[in-house]
Amino acid sequence: MGTVFSFDIRIAARSDAPRVRAGLAAAVAGLHRVDEIFSTYRQDSQLSRLARGELPLGDCVAEVAEVLDLCSEAEHESNGWFTARYAGELDPTGLVKGWAVECAVRMLASSGADSVCLNGGGDIQLYGGPWRVGVCDPLHPGELVTVIEADEGVAVATSGPAERGCHIVVPHTRRPPAEGMASMTVVCPGLTQADARATAAYAMGGRARDWLEELPDTEGFAVNADGSTWRTRGFDRHTAKLTA
Repeated sequence: MGTVFSFDIRIAARSDAPRVRAGLAAAVAGLHRVDEIFSTYRQDSQLSRLARGELPLGDCVAEVAEVLDLCSEAEHESNGWFTARYAGELDPTGLVKGWAVECAVRMLASSGADSVCLNGGGDIQLYGGPWRVGVCDPLHPGELVTVIEADEGVAVATSGPAERGCHIVVPHTRRPPAEGMASMTVVCPGLTQADARATAAYAMGGRARDWLEELPDTEGFAVNADGSTWRTRGFDRHTAKLTA
């Protein structure tokens, strides 16, 4: 998927290790399979062939229809601020990575892992806990703007140009957001939704706050281009209580 994945797995008993290792191997294989199916850079991926009209949707593996359905739901939820089509091209990458990570974590949990932190290119799905996740400052590399604390497991997704440059455009204009938000972090139970919501919220700019406030079990934290920040009303319940 063109990025780095890292796993942090805790087990309650040493006897669980063999089963969890097998689960880890299956999760890694699953992520590679997702890349083979959905990569927009592989000419032979099912997504690329579908986009070119060479492969009917009915002949694709079931995961393709599942992901496209999830993209349609995200587009409807965001009133079109999230879309799987950019400039007429099929591209569900704003959701598929989060979906793949969430699936991998469920696989690890079912294998007996006590707690899991799976980081896919800065987007994180947590299971169990406790966990503390630092959110990078997009304007000051190496520094953090906040720390999220989780005891039961949540997802943390951040969108913005700090790592990959400008790669998110407003679907309605096909141009970068005019308001110059530096980063948008979304916290909610699953990374499938967190990933898509962070992408849509970044594209929305200042409109995102009211939209996020209306979504169930979802909180947001934004860093503006001038260094100022804003957060949704319930975001602080996820924030770690830091001591000097």
